[in-house]
Amino acid sequence: QKLSEKLLDLLCENLGLEPGYLKSAFAGSNGPTFGTKVSAYPPCPRPDLVDGLRAHTDAGGIILLFQDDQVSGLQLLKDGEWVDVPPMRHAIVVNIGDQLEVITNGRYKSVMHRVLTRPDGNRMSIASFYNPGADAVIFPAPALVGAAGAEEERAGQATYPRFVFEDYMNLYVRHKFEAKEPRFEAMKSAIATA
Repeated sequence: QKLSEKLLDLLCENLGLEPGYLKSAFAGSNGPTFGTKVSAYPPCPRPDLVDGLRAHTDAGGIILLFQDDQVSGLQLLKDGEWVDVPPMRHAIVVNIGDQLEVITNGRYKSVMHRVLTRPDGNRMSIASFYNPGADAVIFPAPALVGAAGAEEERAGQATYPRFVFEDYMNLYVRHKFEAKEPRFEAMKSAIATA
């Protein structure tokens, strides 16, 4: 949790946001949430027939991943191509989730990633998720709206909607393995009809 918060502080510094802004944005009424998931991917004799974990972005904030240091499988989508994230002993893979994409008004993007099955070796991973509190209201940081960038931003408009994290999660669980952009649009529509 402390490492995630230190990373949030570094992101604030890089973005020119006041110190603690991102941590505060995640707080809600009871503070951020932090959880860990352990995953095991056993050897698969026919990896061409079985997905390990389908392509998706993570819904939350910062994800810290300790991946297996022997067995590969993690890939991320970069410029339309799947790129291997090689296993490295004692390394932590840091992933940005959808909520940081929204708060940073797209300056940081959540990363589409997947895990392939392998015919050899048991792959283990431990992912720790630092997410907003359920009732945290998520929206682009005002300091990042209207800065040089996309045409909407030059017009002083946020690219992303304002929503409650729990509402986003309720949508995410039904559409995790789909593109994130329709989820953002659905949140815009939900706000417009509310």
